Amino acid sequence: MTIQHTLLVVDDTPANLTVLTHLLRDTYRIKVANSGVRALELVNTAPPDLILLDVSMPEMDGYEVCRRLKANPKTAHVPVIFLTARTEIQDEEAGFAVGAVDFIHKPVSPGIVRARIKTHLDVKAWHDFLADRNAGLSTAVSQQLSDIHQLQDAAIYAMVSMAEFRDECTGNHVRRTCAYVDALANKLAESPKWENFLSPACISQIVKSAPLHDIGKIAIPDGILLKPGKLTAAEFDIMKTHATRGYEILRQAGDQMGARGTFLKFAMEIAHHHHEKWDGNGYPQGLAGEEIPLSARLMAVADVYDALISRRPYKAPISHQEAINYIAGGRGSQFDPEIVDALLSVQDKIDTIAHTWLDTPLNPELHAHY
Repeated sequence: MTIQHTLLVVDDTPANLTVLTHLLRDTYRIKVANSGVRALELVNTAPPDLILLDVSMPEMDGYEVCRRLKANPKTAHVPVIFLTARTEIQDEEAGFAVGAVDFIHKPVSPGIVRARIKTHLDVKAWHDFLADRNAGLSTAVSQQLSDIHQLQDAAIYAMVSMAEFRDECTGNHVRRTCAYVDALANKLAESPKWENFLSPACISQIVKSAPLHDIGKIAIPDGILLKPGKLTAAEFDIMKTHATRGYEILRQAGDQMGARGTFLKFAMEIAHHHHEKWDGNGYPQGLAGEEIPLSARLMAVADVYDALISRRPYKAPISHQEAINYIAGGRGSQFDPEIVDALLSVQDKIDTIAHTWLDTPLNPELHAHY
């Protein structure tokens, strides 16, 4: 069934309204207005498909009516064709400048009127179709992105669960370190140096990746990972390989999943380099300063702080202030000075996080070596 379009004819001369109504009423639904003010009232109530608008009217001329129509999001898309006896180029330029799509000169020719109206209604129909199609595609893309993000979250959760399954004494270590990283990154983002890089989306991705920092420990033998005492030098060398092994696990997972962009990028950085030191004396690559990825430098501070305040069978916890003092003492040697400064600025928040997620170990005889 053909949809009958609605036209609004605006003219202060009754005879012109009558002529156009008789000319168009067999093809379109016709509404009429004898002033610009009345036209705006009708359009705001129910926008028509197209407006035929006289230019020369008292109180409010056609240019002003068109200007107001285009300024209103509700009516901006309605095509306006000016009806005018004016033939000067500057008159048409003024009309197009305020948003008109065409001009029909008086006295009107029935054939020209019908042709111009049909042309612009066809154009509007295609515009509306494309707008609806784009809206549908946008919704579909948003849903697909949501599905992808959920899949990514599920993959990360599964990998974290594998690591935690073999380490029953970490308790809430993962939750705490994620929250520490979040607090540190947001504080660092206040600096002009980092405000562009550390966008909310970037911080969210880093925090989401933080739980995978020790994923490489799933490759460490139980006899070393779960040893209830101090490791020998040889055993510690094996333990240190968890950084490289974690990176390789995540790299291979990313390759298999076809990961692109930042998904797993930060996780790989963190797993590989969170034991590097600012002065170059860390492992596995001995990177120094800003050679170490920022995500890993954030994780290094968060991880060491949490290790210090946590109880392990081979050590007692130290207080929040003692841990803060230890990290401050490593400013510029073990840790990035800027991140240490950020820690000092948000240390009350860090302390609150630590007390919010207290450890509840399932088996106090087991532990993971830092």
